[in-house]
Amino acid sequence: MTADARVGTVQALWRYPVKSLQGTAVERVEVRANGVEGDRQWGIVDVATGKVLSAKRWPALLEAFAAPAGKTDVTVALPDGSTWDSSDREIDAALSAWLDHEVRLSRPSLEAGTAYELTMDPTDDSSEPWDFATPAGSFADLASVHVLTTASLGAIRAEHPDGDWAVERFRPTALIDTGTATGYLEDGWVGDQIGIGDAVIDVFMATPRCAMPGRAQPPQHLPADKSILTTIRDHHDNNLGVYASVITPGPVAVGDQVRPT
Repeated sequence: MTADARVGTVQALWRYPVKSLQGTAVERVEVRANGVEGDRQWGIVDVATGKVLSAKRWPALLEAFAAPAGKTDVTVALPDGSTWDSSDREIDAALSAWLDHEVRLSRPSLEAGTAYELTMDPTDDSSEPWDFATPAGSFADLASVHVLTTASLGAIRAEHPDGDWAVERFRPTALIDTGTATGYLEDGWVGDQIGIGDAVIDVFMATPRCAMPGRAQPPQHLPADKSILTTIRDHHDNNLGVYASVITPGPVAVGDQVRPT
C-alpha cells in the first residue's frame, strides 16, 4: 500500500461515555494508552451475571444518552426525559426500572475484562448467544480505537444504495475523510502504524460487524435495517473499518492529518 493511499484528514470524532448509549460528536479527543479519554468508561452491568449490557443484545440502550459530568462522573438521559448523574443514589433503581431488569451503572475493572453477550449470527437475534470480553479498564468491544474511512462507507453504500449508511450506525472513534480514494482503503492499513493528530495507532485487524449497525437508533432518526448487516456480510466478509491499539498517546482534533509513520 502506497503512502498516498493512506493519507486523509479527521472528518469527525465521537465519544461514548456509557457503553451502547448514545454519545456525542466532539471536536477533539485525548487518546490515551487504553483509548479515548472518557470513552466507554461506564457500563450498565447485569447484577445477577456481572456481564455488561450491550445493544447487541439490549437494543433499548440506544434510546438513552450519556454525557460527561465533570472529570470522572457521567450523566444519563433516559427516554422518559429523566436525567440521572452517576453520583445519584437512585440511578441504579432508575436504570433497572427502565430496562425491567436489575442492573447497576459501573466502572470497568482495571485488572480484567468484562463479559458481554453477542449473537453468533448478527442478522438473527434468535441465534445462539456467546460471551466475549472487553479489554481491562474499558467497556470498549475489543480495541482502544475504531477507525472508519469515507472511502469504505462509499464502497459499501455502492453495494446497496437504498440503505441508510449513516456513519452513526457504526459508532467509530474517528471518521477519516480520504478524499477521492475509493474502495475499502483502511483494509490495507492492517499491520501498519499510522499517525492521527498527535497520536500513533497500530492497526491490527478489520472490524467485524455485530448486530449494532442494523439496530434502530431513534435519537439519530435511524430505523432498524437488517439489510445493512447482510450487505456487509455478503459483500465484504462482514467487516467494515479497522481496530487499532495505541502506540503513542496524544490529542486528536477534527481537521488533523492522518498519515503513514
